Amino acid sequence: MHLKKKSLTLVFSLLMGLSSSSSAKQLQAFIGTYTNTTSKGIYALSIDLDTGKLSEPTLAAEATNPSFLGFAPDLKTLYAINESAGVLRALAVGKDYSLRPLGDQPTGAGGPADVGVDPTGKFVVVAVYGGGATAGFPVKKDGALGERSAFVKHLGKSVHPKRQEAPHAHGVTFSKDGRFVIVPDLGLDQVKVYKVDAAAGQLTANTPEFLPIEPGSGPRHAAFSRDGKFLYTINELSSTVTVAAFDTKAGKLTTQQTIGTLPADFKGKSSTAEIAVHPNDRFVYGSNRGHDSIAVFSRNQKTGALTGIGTTLTGGKTPRHFALTPDGKWLVAANQDSDTLTVFKVDAKTGLLTATGMSVNVPRPVCVRFVSYP
Repeated sequence: MHLKKKSLTLVFSLLMGLSSSSSAKQLQAFIGTYTNTTSKGIYALSIDLDTGKLSEPTLAAEATNPSFLGFAPDLKTLYAINESAGVLRALAVGKDYSLRPLGDQPTGAGGPADVGVDPTGKFVVVAVYGGGATAGFPVKKDGALGERSAFVKHLGKSVHPKRQEAPHAHGVTFSKDGRFVIVPDLGLDQVKVYKVDAAAGQLTANTPEFLPIEPGSGPRHAAFSRDGKFLYTINELSSTVTVAAFDTKAGKLTTQQTIGTLPADFKGKSSTAEIAVHPNDRFVYGSNRGHDSIAVFSRNQKTGALTGIGTTLTGGKTPRHFALTPDGKWLVAANQDSDTLTVFKVDAKTGLLTATGMSVNVPRPVCVRFVSYP
């Protein structure tokens, strides 16, 4: 499929039609991209929840390197980082899924990598990779961002001479109740834990301040189990997942297990990227870049332990990100270096993935966000 240049009016009229009552099983998504080739910004499409078919992508908003995206809980505002400019942009989401810029705020350090919104929608947190810091912003009534209200500089380094020469905050994951935010730091081999005061727009280091990860692992992104009692952190440099129990009252993480994401016989170079827990809480998924696959794990819901049950090739190159539909039926992988989104059917009983053969072209896709929550 090739992208077609259309007027925004026509584009969003079509999108509105997809979301009408006559097509109630269409789910909208926005795609974050890198704009160093042909991409113009944030793209929009929909997925048919019965068939898994993706619609033709259309340009939703022009932006520079809007790589990672995050939604407000009411889905009325989308937040997009700009890695090259070091800013965070707020965009109002219209009923027709149009995007209207509400303004930018500087993160205070270069190279933001991820963005998350607390459950109240009052506070947005950014992991700043280049600057090695965590930044927070209050949210105004209309969804726009106030000036930065929190900034915590990370300190130190770890063992990898090129990737861990300094702090590199990489992910943002709020606890289920919003009292804590988890920020994996690839450069420090630490999973930071901050107490959140959303009303005041403040972050405070928890006690203990972080979960240590095995040196050289490079923690990147994290995802909670649906009950919020276990955290799964994917480690970019070691291609592993660290399982930790989470004390929901004290915010303390305790390591339970570390498990690999690659087949035992794989000998090439690879690194991990994204991690997600299935809506039924029985499976965990992680992406491998190099092996270009999705690792699939079964999950013990009582102990949190993972068991590897296979890997599925994504049919593209460098799966930077992927997302499960809220019903858990489909997984959409964003293959950054082959300019494709590919669709996989998820077996709800086994957790295994089946390639559907369906894909669409999006230039340099790096983030998939569905306009709905499990």
